[in-house]
Amino acid sequence: MKKALLLSVVASTMIMAGGNITPAPVPAPAPVPAVEDASGWEFGGQGVLYYQTRDNMAMDLFDSEVSKAAAGIQLRAENKDLLGGFGVGFEISGISDFYLYDGVVSGLVQNAGNGLDPRDSDVVNSSAAFTQAYLTYGIGNTSIKVGRQNLPKALSPFAFSEGWNVFKNSFEAALVVNTDIPDTALVGAYVWRSNSSLGAAGLNAFTDLSVLDVAAPGVAVADNGVFMLTAQNKSVDGLTLTGTYYYASEMVNKTDDVSIIWGDAAYAADTFNVAVQGGSVLLDTTGLEDTTAFGAKIGAKLGMFTATVAYSSVDDGTTAIENIGTNVKTPLYTQLILNQNFIKHDSDTFVVKAGVKALGGNFGAAYNYSEFGAADNEYTEFDLTYKTKVFADTTTLFVGYVYTDIDADKDLDGHDIDGQNLVRVWGRYNF
Repeated sequence: MKKALLLSVVASTMIMAGGNITPAPVPAPAPVPAVEDASGWEFGGQGVLYYQTRDNMAMDLFDSEVSKAAAGIQLRAENKDLLGGFGVGFEISGISDFYLYDGVVSGLVQNAGNGLDPRDSDVVNSSAAFTQAYLTYGIGNTSIKVGRQNLPKALSPFAFSEGWNVFKNSFEAALVVNTDIPDTALVGAYVWRSNSSLGAAGLNAFTDLSVLDVAAPGVAVADNGVFMLTAQNKSVDGLTLTGTYYYASEMVNKTDDVSIIWGDAAYAADTFNVAVQGGSVLLDTTGLEDTTAFGAKIGAKLGMFTATVAYSSVDDGTTAIENIGTNVKTPLYTQLILNQNFIKHDSDTFVVKAGVKALGGNFGAAYNYSEFGAADNEYTEFDLTYKTKVFADTTTLFVGYVYTDIDADKDLDGHDIDGQNLVRVWGRYNF
């Protein structure tokens, strides 16, 4: 009864904000178990408030022109055995400006096709998107999932659902997982479209994947989708070995193929962990160069303290090492809050992290130093974060501060960035 009342109140709030409710992908695993009724259905979701501001040469922090926000609600339902072993799942995500536009913020940090842009004459305050809708089937040690769904980075390092924004991006894919071999998971997938974790179209716009950076010559979308094979083995205690291969038919110029090979080996003991990663994006096109990358990290844990040192190197091949579903984040160990544009192409990067449990949560600090581009320009980033769970672990709160500096006029994507500050705050209530 209380859950039904809560959902009714949250839904009413979204409608009053000026639009329809839309479920979205869940950016973080819910600490509260989903509710299952007698028919086998499981129901759950989350409510999110998200705000960030970033200064520039003309505007200060918290000025509305450099601030964005969103209020979101996500509802999901799943039945793993609806009929004859077949299951089904749905997720709908709704996003609103929560009446903060345009006095407090200039736009949405994420949208579901709202079209919330100061240049628009018809501004929609609230909108929604079906972020997951899939069928499942299990037989023996093999599970099949087809439709709109989230993909984890651990098994799909170049096409994964990013959790840094209000809601995760999702993919339209067919996924098969087999665990017949002891301590081994074999994964096969065909991925044909994805939405984005940011951008004007947002969660409602599913488009073909793109391996090549948009600034590279001869770029075309993958009309035929991308095939993926992953093998992950945990036979040795504490050691996880993962190998992944992607094949994209006729992705470049709609005639030439692209392949991606990637490997990851991680060992975790009680007090320390080490890992290495590496691979290449292989382009079968005259005039385009393959891109190769590798990375390593070592971490330690001592009581309430943690520390990590990481390194990554990406050569000057044609394409970037990045999520081909969003063209935003990377699978690299050196990925921080804002540094992706400086680490995923023609770059050498060092990252140092430290964390401590205190005041009922976790404090984190991270420093990034990168040399990027042909001129070895320098990029630095400092992150300071605090994260905690409250209200019987149903709600996660996050506060982050980021300082970035660059000794060049523009980043790899042509954006002007020099000595900027960012503040990001969000809260997620899982039900």
